Amino acid sequence: MLLTMIPFAVAGPLFAPHSPTAVLAKPYAPPGDGLLLGADSLGRDIVSRILSGGTDLTWMAVLATLGGVTLGTAIGMISAFAGGILDTILMRVVDILLTFPTIIMAILFISMAGPSRWILVVLVAIGLTPGMARVIRGAARPVLRREHVMWARTVGLSSRHILLREVLPNVTSPLMVEIGLRLMWSVVGLASLSFLGFGVQPPDADWGLMVSENKDGLATQPLAVLIPAVCIALFTIGGNLFAEGAARVIGRTEGTRS
Repeated sequence: MLLTMIPFAVAGPLFAPHSPTAVLAKPYAPPGDGLLLGADSLGRDIVSRILSGGTDLTWMAVLATLGGVTLGTAIGMISAFAGGILDTILMRVVDILLTFPTIIMAILFISMAGPSRWILVVLVAIGLTPGMARVIRGAARPVLRREHVMWARTVGLSSRHILLREVLPNVTSPLMVEIGLRLMWSVVGLASLSFLGFGVQPPDADWGLMVSENKDGLATQPLAVLIPAVCIALFTIGGNLFAEGAARVIGRTEGTRS
């Protein structure tokens, strides 16, 4: 699914037969007259908007996921490694952030700062960080009690070396699963913001925005809603399945080595 959807989303605009913003037919026109899937609510080519609608979603979701996973992993490992007061403070901050729904927090900031794509990436990354930190902290704590980590601490190796060389490789399996889950949530979150009008703005093409723009014509031209919804579903499911498969392979490899 990923090998299909990512190239489709990235290279799709190159193969769009028309401009995604050009009005070519009557609203909700059926397939025909050079429009393979018909027209949307404003008479724009559905195929062209589908091919152009995944580019922003893809790079924004990937960057938000990488940002949230990196920050959450760092916080989780530092919290588990430090323990004591620092661990308590970090986890209380994480608990506070978890109480704020990501979508509502994003809508609040976007209402004040405007729907910039980079602001969306940062907000979604921040929303992914608390859950990621908790998962990695839980995975890192048993690793820190292993003999090789205790030996590294005893001989005075730096904290950075211990975290990057001794702890991080041993939390790869849950990390891979979380990357898939966070990618799925990033795609869904960004598409939801576009659907609500706080993400990618018209007339730009976006799969979530397409669902919002054409939902009133679902009975007349269902393809304008169903096709972008299917694209979002394939993207998220594919990312999740890939991550779970990678985690199983890593888990079997670690079991063989042990």
